[in-house]
Amino acid sequence: MVTRHAAGTLQSRALAAMSGVSQVSPVPSSVRAALLNPHWRRAIEEEYAALLANQTWDLVPRPSSANVVTGKWFWTHKRRVDGTLERYKASWVLWGFTQRPGVDYDETFSPVVKPVTVRAVLSLALARSWPVH
Repeated sequence: MVTRHAAGTLQSRALAAMSGVSQVSPVPSSVRAALLNPHWRRAIEEEYAALLANQTWDLVPRPSSANVVTGKWFWTHKRRVDGTLERYKASWVLWGFTQRPGVDYDETFSPVVKPVTVRAVLSLALARSWPVH
């Protein structure tokens, strides 16, 4: 068997990324720098549009005793398997550590189930002839 690496058809991500360095805008260090670059500006606009479309928040008047949870922009290059640039990605992330339990939030439960857990439970139900709803 000849692997892709042995055949010379597999290029490392670093090498592939270096071949297109002149075409890729560097990750910005500030919002101001990101907004000056059309690629990063478009990524920010796409993230903002997605947040609005998903109805992530409601704009309400700020109560005087309220703690405002702030956030930060993160930027990254999303790359294909061969290392070439797929797209520019901007993410708005809230700083949850500024929240206070009992004041800003009451519950922290998030119903997330890993696929491996679902497969294990279904396998167990099948082995024991349990009904599955």
